[in-house]
Amino acid sequence: MSDTSKEVVDLVWGRPSSGAVSASLFGRWSQGLVFSESERTALEQFEGGPCAVIAPVQAFLLKNILFNSEGSNWRDISEEEQRTVLCSTLSEILESACLNTPLAFHLATWPRAKTTDSHQEPESSQPTDTPTALAAEELGFEGFHSVIQKRTLRNVSELREAVLSLYDTWRNKFGVLLFLYSVILTKGIENIKNEIEDTSEPLIDPVYGHGSQSLINLLVTGHAVSNVWDGDRECSGMMLHGIHQQASVGFLTLMESLRYCKVGACLKSPKFPIWILGSETHLSVFFTKEMALVAPESSSEQARRVFQSFDPEDNGFIPDTLLEDVMKALDLVSDPDYVNLMKSKLDPEGLGIILLGQFLLEFFPDQDSVIPDSFPVYHYNGLKQSNHNEKVSYVEGTALVMGFEDPMVRTDDTPVKRCLQTKWPYIELLWTTERSPSLN
Repeated sequence: MSDTSKEVVDLVWGRPSSGAVSASLFGRWSQGLVFSESERTALEQFEGGPCAVIAPVQAFLLKNILFNSEGSNWRDISEEEQRTVLCSTLSEILESACLNTPLAFHLATWPRAKTTDSHQEPESSQPTDTPTALAAEELGFEGFHSVIQKRTLRNVSELREAVLSLYDTWRNKFGVLLFLYSVILTKGIENIKNEIEDTSEPLIDPVYGHGSQSLINLLVTGHAVSNVWDGDRECSGMMLHGIHQQASVGFLTLMESLRYCKVGACLKSPKFPIWILGSETHLSVFFTKEMALVAPESSSEQARRVFQSFDPEDNGFIPDTLLEDVMKALDLVSDPDYVNLMKSKLDPEGLGIILLGQFLLEFFPDQDSVIPDSFPVYHYNGLKQSNHNEKVSYVEGTALVMGFEDPMVRTDDTPVKRCLQTKWPYIELLWTTERSPSLN
């Protein structure tokens, strides 16, 4: 194993106490990026673990199919379209990870076939020396890492051409890992270590096989930071890195509904209406074609966000002593006499608190949200066992995003809904299936 391979292995897998990564864990990550036979634009995940790579790729894949392609039927694409859109998606993720000036992209791949023409690169990605096609299927952890080669591309067009030529490699047994290693090599091992909060924590959990938040963030944003809030925060003299730019696709997590974390606007309000959903153990994708969901926030939505920033516990109210700060933050009239008048009006019983709902009714009575009353939504879960009849396909539904008043429709409290409520507190979901889609 080369020094570079060893550095990548330590970063991804850590240094297990037994000295070796378990065969079962490596086996769960040993799969290609393959499309479902039941849903031609959906990638399939065979076992738990690699969703940390597959779900982000799926999210960007959907972005490119829904918003960048000409085809009218986005669910029924040809094999050639599958090849084109998957490879352009992988290139896009690699481009976002590249920090090098001048540009240099690195692909982790198999040994390439020999060619008699020294100026011509072979088109085939099929290994011809070692390993043979059969041996590739039988490779264990050590064997796999002993034959990986690094291929360097010097510009974006070279990268895209190479990624396209390696389509069969991305689909083969180790496609997910080869793509992950390509992202890491392109980003740079030292750059990743500088962004990760705890470099002793590997990108893949050595016990359960889940990808870390740093790994998810690397694929979604190009930055391997460990947190989901906006910007950097100082804590006990340590600088903790967060997300600095609006992401193309979003991220929401059930952990926020359980008060373990709070996702910032950069991930919660992406450029396209596609969100990776995180549960305790798995990643899935929620998406819609309704671009109004990612339109610039209305004044009432801004007011809700600012108010909630003064209510970190999400109680739905703030102490009346903070009313002046909230009003200032929203550029409302905030001289002391007027603030005291508003305190009396918003808290007539003198309880010392200001309710979010009352505040919005007083200052932003017209709910000027641009979000339609209802719109079609879809949920993707790549695990076969999490789908009806073990066939990976999208679950269709209708979403209703209400205001802060009591909604007319009440649907079941499900993990998917609780996850989405961290973005839209009063969302209701009506699925076309008998059971709600699974987050796990």
